[in-house]
Amino acid sequence: MKTMSKLMTATATIALTVAGQAAVAKDLKYAHFQSADLSSPKHAAALAFESCVEGKTAGSIDVQIFPAGQLAGDNEVMEGLQLGTIQMAVVHDGPISAMYKPFSVLALPYLFDDQAMAWSVMDGTFGDELAADMLDKTGIRMFGAADNGVRNFTNNIRPIAEPKDMEGLKMRVMTAPVWVTLVESLGASATPVPWPELPGALQQGVVDGQENGVTNIVNASLYQNQKYVSLDGHVFSWHAYLMSDDFYQGLTEAEQVAVTQCSDIAKTIHRGMTAAQDANATTILEGKGMTVVPVSPEQKAMFREKAQPAVKEFVVGEIGEDWPNKLDAAVQAYRDQF
Repeated sequence: MKTMSKLMTATATIALTVAGQAAVAKDLKYAHFQSADLSSPKHAAALAFESCVEGKTAGSIDVQIFPAGQLAGDNEVMEGLQLGTIQMAVVHDGPISAMYKPFSVLALPYLFDDQAMAWSVMDGTFGDELAADMLDKTGIRMFGAADNGVRNFTNNIRPIAEPKDMEGLKMRVMTAPVWVTLVESLGASATPVPWPELPGALQQGVVDGQENGVTNIVNASLYQNQKYVSLDGHVFSWHAYLMSDDFYQGLTEAEQVAVTQCSDIAKTIHRGMTAAQDANATTILEGKGMTVVPVSPEQKAMFREKAQPAVKEFVVGEIGEDWPNKLDAAVQAYRDQF
C-alpha cells in the first residue's frame, strides 16, 4: 500500500508540474494589418512564425495572431510595442518613421535597382546598425524587414507616365511627413490617411489616388475604386518584424533563439510572396480590371530627378546626414560587387 501511495503521489506531482508549466506559457500577441488568408504575405508568414515558435519552444510561448488591424491602429501598435502591451507586430514604414525618424531614410525614392539590392542592404551592416539604434532609442527590437512590394501610384483620373501627369491630383499618403514631401515634389497634393481608412477615402472621393505595392492593392481591394496603376516603383515598401524588448528580455535563451530564427523564416516567406506578386504585377492588376501604365527607364529618371533631391533634403533636415550617407554607401558597396 505504501508503494502504491508513493506512486500515486509521484504521479500527482508530475501532473501538477505539467499543469503548472502549461499555465505559465508566455502569451505572444502578434499584430499585423493584412487579411487573414494565405494569399496575404503577412498572414502566411505569421502562421509560419506561430507554428515554428510553438514547435521550437514546446508550447512555452503561445502565439496569438491578430490580423487586419484587429488589435489596434498602426500608431497604437507601435506604442503597444514600446509599452510591452503588444509583444510582436509587423509594421509598415510610415508608422515606424513617425516614432523612430531615422527609418524615414528608407523612403528615399528610386533608390534600389531591384529586390536583390534592397534585401542585401537591409540584411547587411546598414540594417544591423539601424536595428541597434532603433532598439536603443525606442525599446523595440527589429529582427529584420520584408519589402511589402514596390510602391506604385494609382488613381482614378488619368494615366500617370511622367511627373507632369501628377499635377493637381489628390493622393493619399501614409501618416509620416516624408511621404507628403515625396508626393508634393511631383506636383500632386498629399493627404495623410491611416491604412484602415484608405478604402473608404477612395470610395468617397476624398482622394483621387494613392501609392502602394501590388500586395496591398489586391489585399485591400483598392482596385475596386482605382482605374489606373503606374508601375513607377518609386519606393520599396518595408514592413519590419518588431518585438517589445521587455518581452524579449523576459524569454529564456532558448526562447530568444527560437523567436529570432522563426522571424527569419517568416521574413523570407513574406519577401518571396511579395516579390512574386511584383514580378507578375501587370497580369495580376489587369486581371482585376485596372489599366496598367508602364513607366520606361527614361520616364523613371524624370521622376527620380524631381523627387529624390526634395525627399533627401527633407530627410536630412529631420535626421541629419549620417543615415542618408550610410544608406548611399551601402547601395554603392552593393553595386561595386559587380
